[in-house]
Amino acid sequence: MKLDSKYFDCIRVKPDEDRLRQDEDPLCEWPECRNPARHLAPRGRGREGQYFNFCVAHVREYNKSYNYFNGMSDQDVAAFQKANVTGHRPTWKVNVNGRKKAGEGAGAENRDDSTSGFDFRDPFGLFGSFGFGKSRAEKAPAKPVRNAERKCLKALDLKDSASSAEIKSRFKMLVKRHHPDHNGGDRRSEDQLREVIQAYNYLKEAGFC
Repeated sequence: MKLDSKYFDCIRVKPDEDRLRQDEDPLCEWPECRNPARHLAPRGRGREGQYFNFCVAHVREYNKSYNYFNGMSDQDVAAFQKANVTGHRPTWKVNVNGRKKAGEGAGAENRDDSTSGFDFRDPFGLFGSFGFGKSRAEKAPAKPVRNAERKCLKALDLKDSASSAEIKSRFKMLVKRHHPDHNGGDRRSEDQLREVIQAYNYLKEAGFC
């Protein structure tokens, strides 16, 4: 082909891969360096997720002197490393939330047993949606009292607003009062005992106790 051909200026040579990358890569941020920056280097503590753009020579130079804990005392470094074990999240000692057993304190008879016998604190509200750490009264709304339940409560000499603990306590008391074994074998209150037992069983099946 003649060098003075009219087609000579139309020839285009595809640039090699290195040349293409050099055009796309940002410039190195090292002072007075104009090489393409193909390597990232962390900017340091307090600027996590931010990086410098360096060429290969200067990223090696930067890494030699990089110190994440620069400016921190030995005590601060030790505290940081200890907190890093748990991802810098608050922790508690084992059983610190199980301060009060389910059988202790007021209202213990109405506390749920699903927390393995312990009442615990939930400062971040992580388990509230599952009902943990709440009493049965807090978990579910009060059941509507229908005529049948109202009749059973009346048989136990209780009001419509009686709690589960009150129903159980009154049932035990009435059984002892009317049972022949506690009355010297007297069977005159067997009908009342049968009525109390039937009323209690109905309330139990209905979820009132």
